[in-house]
Amino acid sequence: MALVEKFHVVAAEKTVASGETIKEGQVVSLDTSGEVILHDTQGTNPIPYGIAGDTKSTTASAMPGVGTAFMGNSATANFQSRVSDYFDETRASGMMTVYHSGGEFATDMFASNVADATPYTALYADDGYLCTAAQSTASGLVAYLITADASYPSGVPGIDINGDQALGGENSNTYIEYKLMI
Repeated sequence: MALVEKFHVVAAEKTVASGETIKEGQVVSLDTSGEVILHDTQGTNPIPYGIAGDTKSTTASAMPGVGTAFMGNSATANFQSRVSDYFDETRASGMMTVYHSGGEFATDMFASNVADATPYTALYADDGYLCTAAQSTASGLVAYLITADASYPSGVPGIDINGDQALGGENSNTYIEYKLMI
């Protein structure tokens, strides 16, 4: 449940549609009012707009390395920036950071078919996750894979990779790196 911003071109601020639950790193679209919604290939506005840079949730954080998969207990509240916000990083302003127009990112928000992909594989959107096949004519090219799924260094001294402990998260604590094309 994470996004590692290595380099980005545009970090837009967009209002989040009421009732949405979006994890940092998921692909988002805009509804007819111009508000951020989780990308949905079957929805009314399935064209991918960008990558969520914040989490809008009431149940769990999506910050790198602190999600429920890392802690091993889905009922545990693992991290929050402010107690009053309870995992909703958009609560104060109602707005979400959305990355678009290029950049390089690492994420664990990808479908299982990406695990076997090789560098330069085109990545599309499938209900908020990156995948290797277009799910509809509107799902659109989102990114190109740079590095296949693997452990990602956390910056915390340890022994797993390059002298660091591995960053936790979804997809068995593995991350992909990609070049954003939208």
